[in-house]
Amino acid sequence: MSEKTTHFGFQDVPESEKAGRVRGVFGSVASKYDVMNDAMSFGIHRLWKDAMMDWLAPRAGQRLLDVAGGTGDISFRFLKRAGSGHATVLDLTEPMLVEGRKRAEAAQMQDQLDWMVGDAMALPFADNSFDVYTISFGIRNVTRPQEALNEAFRVLRPGGRLMVLEFSQIPNDLMQWAYDLYSFNIIPRMGQMIAGDKDSYQYLVESIRKFPDQETFLEMVRAAGFENAKYRNLSLGIACLHSGWKI
Repeated sequence: MSEKTTHFGFQDVPESEKAGRVRGVFGSVASKYDVMNDAMSFGIHRLWKDAMMDWLAPRAGQRLLDVAGGTGDISFRFLKRAGSGHATVLDLTEPMLVEGRKRAEAAQMQDQLDWMVGDAMALPFADNSFDVYTISFGIRNVTRPQEALNEAFRVLRPGGRLMVLEFSQIPNDLMQWAYDLYSFNIIPRMGQMIAGDKDSYQYLVESIRKFPDQETFLEMVRAAGFENAKYRNLSLGIACLHSGWKI
């Protein structure tokens, strides 16, 4: 029996290969990841993350699991907003976590932070362990996103909150065309100039186009068991926030 395949950008690859390929992409770009985020989005990713925190409204003492948390961007924002609490940054790619630990905030918050290598589809935590689960620009890189959502539901406590920030689809064909033109022609070239890696950014823009649209992903959030699931488009749908609660 042949192995199931999944997409890696516009390529079809065996499911067993995707995680290693994703690890390769992010290991390659780790040292320039934050700089590239600013360049690619003209800094707008910061506004999206602020919008995420506004909707999430972190509270003092909460425990956050930040999956595909990379360099800790979301965890740092969460802890600053909450005032006190704890964040576990989990990522498949150790070089991303190493870069996160180097950031200035990491030293100030070291008692509130854990950094762990791990897989979103098989979280190394007990049931009902966290108050909040976030994943930002990461779930489209997971081999089976539904399994990641199921795991999110499992590790959240009753009353816990899921928040997913991900690139999505613009519901206007002309604007989507213009955005694609920019994505496919400019971003890989930026990747070459800034990170010395065109191929990884070619994959990243392809992976955005392969990701389910807002309504389809909303149904996946509900299928994992989350209640009161909703989404909000950011920048006309270039990015989108999905929220759900474990009741």
